[in-house]
Amino acid sequence: MSKIVPIFSGGGTRLSAHIGILKALDVLNIEFKHIVGVSGGSIVSSLYCSGMPLEEIKQLALDTDFREFRGFSLIRLITQGGLCSGDKFEKWMDKLLNGATFDDIEKDLHILATDVNGGGPVIFNKTTSPKLKVSKAVRFSMSIPLFFSFQSYGSHILVDGAILSEDALYNDWAGDGTKIICFRLKSDQVSEPKFKKSWLPIKQYVMMLIRTFMTAMSREYVHDNHWQNTIVVNTGVLSPVDFNVSLEQKEQLFKVGYETALEFVPKRLSDHKRDKNVPNVSFSGS
Repeated sequence: MSKIVPIFSGGGTRLSAHIGILKALDVLNIEFKHIVGVSGGSIVSSLYCSGMPLEEIKQLALDTDFREFRGFSLIRLITQGGLCSGDKFEKWMDKLLNGATFDDIEKDLHILATDVNGGGPVIFNKTTSPKLKVSKAVRFSMSIPLFFSFQSYGSHILVDGAILSEDALYNDWAGDGTKIICFRLKSDQVSEPKFKKSWLPIKQYVMMLIRTFMTAMSREYVHDNHWQNTIVVNTGVLSPVDFNVSLEQKEQLFKVGYETALEFVPKRLSDHKRDKNVPNVSFSGS
């Protein structure tokens, strides 16, 4: 049985792709005790770590109308940095997790958010925040700029965990050198214009800005140093803020996540095993 630390990065409303990845890891008989969730990936990671069966998580994603969590308030945007408070989403997560804190979860769950006050990552887990509700950490990590209001935590001002440098993700999370694999969801750039005339154009302008920003984030270049620890999952034209995602699109996201992981995880593990077996050779001058 192979052992890894999976990192589920990004996603938003495309979280079905991460569920497909988890299904593939199960089929491949991949073992993991540590799991890392970032942004939308923190939703699936936390539900899985809470003990919810994978089939139930998939059905939940299929049944959930993400438009329930969408809001639009220009006053909130000005005063709190986001169109939507995110309170409804957080309560939904807390109910699904039965109010669990990090201490209550058996697996070692790590959730990342970004501190715009200091510019670095803030990590939530059993060690750093044992009594914090997992739903609160997920809300921190899901604070898509301009869409969800920013969140304060101590001296930190937290936004979406996906706005991180690569080095913040590619850590030795298990502390023993266990192979890490980061699953990154990538969106294709939409070429056709989507703007429509309306009596309140600011709403479309802001949503287009958010979509463009998040799509650009998902297409960020992967450094050579991290490529062997990365698997990119192409989600097509769907962006993290497509709240109108259909049932068919959710099924397709599950399929692409499953098939991509099924194909590339064995290759990444094979590369890792080969690299470990290559002897270190040093040359010294006489």
